[in-house]
Amino acid sequence: MARITAGIATSHVPAIGAAFDQGRSGDDYWAPVFAGYDWVKEWEKSEKPDVVILCYNDHASAMMLDVVPTFALGMAEEFTPADEGWGAREVPVVQGHIELAAHLAEQLVLDDFDLTLMNSLDVDHGCTVPLSLMFGKVAEWPVKVIPLAVNVTQFPTPSGNRCWMLGEAIAHAVESFPEDLNVQIWGTGGMSHQLQGPRAGLINPEFDNSFLDGLIDDTDRLRAITRLDYLRESGTEGIELIMWLIMRAALGPDVEELHRFYHVPASNTAVGHIVLRPKSIGALAQAAE
Repeated sequence: MARITAGIATSHVPAIGAAFDQGRSGDDYWAPVFAGYDWVKEWEKSEKPDVVILCYNDHASAMMLDVVPTFALGMAEEFTPADEGWGAREVPVVQGHIELAAHLAEQLVLDDFDLTLMNSLDVDHGCTVPLSLMFGKVAEWPVKVIPLAVNVTQFPTPSGNRCWMLGEAIAHAVESFPEDLNVQIWGTGGMSHQLQGPRAGLINPEFDNSFLDGLIDDTDRLRAITRLDYLRESGTEGIELIMWLIMRAALGPDVEELHRFYHVPASNTAVGHIVLRPKSIGALAQAAE
């Protein structure tokens, strides 16, 4: 059967994508950011995932603000990089996994998640920047991807607890898929940042690092963080962290941390990154050795 073998969380700052595309990753300013992803790039070469379920948010690229689904699942054979106003990123087209996506759609609806199914979807930096960070510059992405777009831009947004419940339902759905697939789930966005208003430029390292700690063994606290809490503590865009909770919930109750990175700033954002593995998967790997 299919199995979720790891969870990855990362910021998806658009300026990181621009620095990557323009060959500036070695600049003094950007080098510390990209160095934080050296470990995961090497690790992914050995893990060789078949499919990534990638939780991200659309930035008014494919979904205008007149229609914003709470949860939208990509159901296409492929997803083209979006033109976000300055031309599409020159990165590979994202290839979908239509069979697993269809299975997820059916099972999640049966689990009472009324998803919007996207049979056509252009994906913006929220999806493509994490792929660049995990796999570097490649002719084609080495994994199939199922994009899961979460509304964090238009009120009302889903609660962290609802996102947690979605992650649990995704785990159950993947486990019932009959094909032998190595599946990873990623949560993207965050960490603390605010792009406008009197508090523009806000970064809260204490909140961010507490959130990273909580992903390991204090998840009940994270599930209880409200929209107002995110706004107050992590800025207007900090609510993107609810997508990390989808990832974490899909891994089950017990996880081990394989890698962590935190850096301030990248553009005007705190960059966070963590790699987690279900302890059950770790035990199987040790037994195999």
